[in-house]
Amino acid sequence: DPVKLRQLNMIREGETSPIFKIMGEGREGAEMTIKSCKLEQCVELGKRIFGWSEKFSKRPESGTKVRGVGMAIAMQGSGIAKIDMGSAILKLNDDGSFNLLVGATDLGTGSDTILAQIAAETLNVPVKKVVPYSSDTDLTPFDTGAYASSTTYVSGNAVKRAAEKMKHLIVQHGSRLFNCSEEEVVFNGEEIIGPEQRLPLSEFATKLYYSENQTQLCSTASFVGDEAPPPYMSAFCEIELDTETGKITPVRYVAVVDCGVPINPNLAKVQVEGALVQGIGMALYEEVKYDSKGRLMTNSMMNYRIPSRLDIGDIEVHFVESYEPTGPYGAKSVAEIGIDTPPAAISNAVYNAVGIRLHDLPFTPEKVLKALRVKEGF
Repeated sequence: DPVKLRQLNMIREGETSPIFKIMGEGREGAEMTIKSCKLEQCVELGKRIFGWSEKFSKRPESGTKVRGVGMAIAMQGSGIAKIDMGSAILKLNDDGSFNLLVGATDLGTGSDTILAQIAAETLNVPVKKVVPYSSDTDLTPFDTGAYASSTTYVSGNAVKRAAEKMKHLIVQHGSRLFNCSEEEVVFNGEEIIGPEQRLPLSEFATKLYYSENQTQLCSTASFVGDEAPPPYMSAFCEIELDTETGKITPVRYVAVVDCGVPINPNLAKVQVEGALVQGIGMALYEEVKYDSKGRLMTNSMMNYRIPSRLDIGDIEVHFVESYEPTGPYGAKSVAEIGIDTPPAAISNAVYNAVGIRLHDLPFTPEKVLKALRVKEGF
C-alpha cells in the first residue's frame, strides 16, 4: 500500500534529513532539526476524507474508461536559509494608524494583507489601522524577492520584529510624557496607560508630533533565517483514463497541508487551490515546444494549453495545524507546496488504473497510448 510505505519512511518532528545540507542555492545548506511536522496527520486525514482504503483496490471500468487512484507526499521550504532576507519599516501616524513599508512584493498571494495582520497582531491594533506599502524600491526597504515561498516566514518575521520595536518605542515615549519609568507604562493597542493618566493612541501620537520635543516614531527590522522550516502536504487523487484515446481526466483531488499556523486561512486555502491547478497543468497539459530550428512554437495562450475549470475535477483543500516556533505566530510557508504533488499523484493513479509508469511531463494522450502499446507488446 503506497500509504503504508510512506508512513514507514516519512520525516517526523525531532528528525533531520541530509537533503537540508545540500539545498543551499550555490552555498552549503543549513542543517536543521524538524521542530514542527504534522505530515503523518495530513496523510491520515487525507486518507479518511478521500476514502483511500475503499478505492485503492478497486478499478471501476466503463467501456474504454477505467479509474485509478494515487497519492503523494511532499515538503517544500520557507525561503532559503542564510540567504533570503526581508525588511520592514513601521511609522506611527498622528491619527494613531501605522504605515507598514515592506520590500516583499504581493504577486497576488495576499502578502500585503498577511504582513499587515502580523503587524496588527503584534501591536494589538485592528488590521485596518495598519496600511501596507510594498515593493516600491524608491521608498520601501530591501528584500531579496517574493520567491522560494519566503514571504510569510522571512518578511513576516521582519514585520513582527519591527512591530515589537514600535511597541517598545511607544512605551519609552509614554514614560517621557508621563514622567515615570517605562515599567509603569502599558500599551494595550488602544491606549497608553501610566500610573496616573492614560491617552488614546491618536492623542498620544498628536502630542508627540505637535507639542514640545516633537518626535517621529519609526522602527525598522530585518530577518534572515538560520533555517527554512518545511511545510508538508499529502495528496490523494482519482483520475479516469480512456484506453482508446489516452486522455487522462482528473476526477477528484484531496490535499491536506501543514503550513504551521495559517495567518489567513482563506488566503492559504486559495493559494493551495491555485498551486494545485498549476500542478495539474504541469502534469497533464502544459508543454514548451520548439521546432527543428529551435524556434518556440508554444508562444501564446492559443497554443500553450493551461487547464480550465472544466479540466481539473473537484478539488478539496484541508489544513492540519502545527506550530513552528521560529515562524511568526507559528507560521510556515504555503506558496509552492501545493504545486509539488499533482505530477506524482497523477502518475501513481495512472499506474493504479492501467499498470503503466509515466515519468515524462506532461502526460499527454500520445504518451499514454505509446506506453499502453509497449505494455501490450506492440
